[in-house]
Amino acid sequence: MELQKMFELQKVLDRRIETKHRLEHENIFDKKVLALLVEIGELANETRCFKYWSEKGPSARETILEEYVDGMHFILSLGLMFGFDRLSGESVPGRGRGTGDLTVKFLEVYDAVYRFQREKTAESYMALLETFYELGELLGFTREEIFRAYVSKNEVNHRRQEEGY
Repeated sequence: MELQKMFELQKVLDRRIETKHRLEHENIFDKKVLALLVEIGELANETRCFKYWSEKGPSARETILEEYVDGMHFILSLGLMFGFDRLSGESVPGRGRGTGDLTVKFLEVYDAVYRFQREKTAESYMALLETFYELGELLGFTREEIFRAYVSKNEVNHRRQEEGY
């Protein structure tokens, strides 16, 4: 299953980063949450869905997809912190419900992040993952596209660690 493979890839990247930066015994939960919120904001900015005052269109689809998988990296990383990678099983959350207003969906994603930050439960994590997948669907991305883009960006992130990013 693609979600399980992404969790596995994320685990390797997280370990590498934590070891390199000596973070094995640090609680970086809040830093990861803030990083996720920033990535969601960058994604929204690329879609320009909230910029009612502007006539300029969204960024290229590839740029939006890259920003989307940046957020996915942090969502997976947060799930790993609590062992929620084992909860995904065979189900793929969010399938077929990526409809509606893009601005509203972004707000729902933010709400799901804040809920998870407060509760740190399996239920709130799965709701976050589901809502983020729904956002991806609303943006027009298939699961396969998300998976391929995630794998590609994961490789970039490993190279960045090698280069002292």
